[in-house]
Amino acid sequence: MEEKIAAFRKLLEIMDELRLKCPWDKKQTLESLRYLTIEETYELSESILQRDMDSIKKELGDLMLHLVFYSKIASESGSFDIKDVLENIISKLINRHPHIFGDVVVKDAKEVKDNWEKIKLLEKGNKSVLSGVPKGLPAMVKAYRIQEKASGVGFDWEHTEQVWDKVQEELHELKEAVVTGSDHKSREHEVGDLLFAIINYARFIEVNPEDALERTNRRFIKRFRFIEEKAAAIGVPMHTLSLDELERYWNEAKKKE
Repeated sequence: MEEKIAAFRKLLEIMDELRLKCPWDKKQTLESLRYLTIEETYELSESILQRDMDSIKKELGDLMLHLVFYSKIASESGSFDIKDVLENIISKLINRHPHIFGDVVVKDAKEVKDNWEKIKLLEKGNKSVLSGVPKGLPAMVKAYRIQEKASGVGFDWEHTEQVWDKVQEELHELKEAVVTGSDHKSREHEVGDLLFAIINYARFIEVNPEDALERTNRRFIKRFRFIEEKAAAIGVPMHTLSLDELERYWNEAKKKE
């Protein structure tokens, strides 16, 4: 533990030094760091999906630097410092884990999550449990978080089969909208409902839809590039290959995974 504390103290000291002496670090603001933090977060996400532990360690370090940087900037205006940040999260963790630091009894991880959302609602005084979902989240992530939060206060299906039936219902409505020649707004509405239902089903079978889709994207890219390489190897443009040839190369790429 002492070594960890010493390492963190050294980071704080380096941050103080950089803020005092480095021209680039001196001119940074909360706003100027924001887009860099977003980039670092995506880089960490990439490393996690690749299961590259060395890269994860590096990206976590980059994010840790940003957290210290923000706290240093805020301390200069007297708003808060790193101690305040740490004390805030410590207090939050203790308050939201009454089954550990209090006398509340829970039977599983779902009850822990449900309690978390209820306590969070009381802490913030929000009129809606959905107020805690950031507006700027990507649509798929936002849908998943909306469903999680609604579930936390009891607004949810009881059985996985019910959710699958909802997917089938939304798929039928989309097909009907297309077949009957509905306008673009109606088709968009039905596509959105279907995607929302599929994301909900993924949640019920404990699959993160964002991770699942990203891994599918990666598989598609890998297989597509394999076909491009095959086309280049035989000296023909890819678009001149027949569907049968494309499918053969696609299946060949799948077997290599």
